[in-house]
Amino acid sequence: MTSPLIDAKTLSARLEAPHWVVVDCRFRLTQPNAGLEMYKQAHIPGARYAHLDHDLAGSPRPEEGRHPLPSPEAFKATIEQLGITNASNVVAYDDASGAIAARFWWMLRWVGHDAVCVLDSGIQGWEKAGFALESIDPTWKSTQFSLGQVRKDWVVNTSDIPEELAQGAALVDARSPVRYAGQEEPIDPKAGHIPGAINYPFSRALDSTGAMRGSSELRRELEPLMKGPRGLIATCGSGVTACHLLLAVKAAGLGDGRAYIGSWSEWIRDPGREIETEGSTPSETGS
Repeated sequence: MTSPLIDAKTLSARLEAPHWVVVDCRFRLTQPNAGLEMYKQAHIPGARYAHLDHDLAGSPRPEEGRHPLPSPEAFKATIEQLGITNASNVVAYDDASGAIAARFWWMLRWVGHDAVCVLDSGIQGWEKAGFALESIDPTWKSTQFSLGQVRKDWVVNTSDIPEELAQGAALVDARSPVRYAGQEEPIDPKAGHIPGAINYPFSRALDSTGAMRGSSELRRELEPLMKGPRGLIATCGSGVTACHLLLAVKAAGLGDGRAYIGSWSEWIRDPGREIETEGSTPSETGS
């Protein structure tokens, strides 16, 4: 796979091919079971389902964000349960312009499996292209999967953030402008952003149809953020849409940034950490 994205027509031509695995990642943050229910009602033929809370995250400890990474070994078990082998070409999709599917895309690459991409435009694009869905439960067998070289250097921890910023990293917040500014916060108990973070909403990388914008457009906007001495660190609410920002970076041909998986929901666990809102200074909204 030379691109992190695949279109519906290309996927349709490969749907019956050996070693191709399609994974449905639909999920609602405020309705955790909604994605699975939608999958049961209709999904791309042969697709298996991966649940954000259960399959793509570990159980959060009190000091962690809402969606911490599972251990590589725990994620290996999920990969095997989904019937993925080291020879598999994996396609992830959702109904949220890739916002959830990108987390699975990033995690597979994190454990060394690069043959993975995201269905551009998601299940809506699949239906718009005239391809059918199915409601029957597909069957598959669990597999054996060998972890590759885990890319530990792709992950930035909370304790790293001050030094990373001091050394010139671009900490880029993929949440909506109103959440970044602290004007509203529908999920987490505090509003605002990490001091020093800049805002690039993940939706900015999308066109009006929900497809990824062209690589040259993305490159013009994202390349300056990658050129600093420490590159780009993607953050968001809980390390999910941060992965979509990294998908956009990859689609722009700019390589790989890093992810602060704990993100805002972990940053605010400690009341002593400074926070910033629009028009404030960090000292005004800290502990």
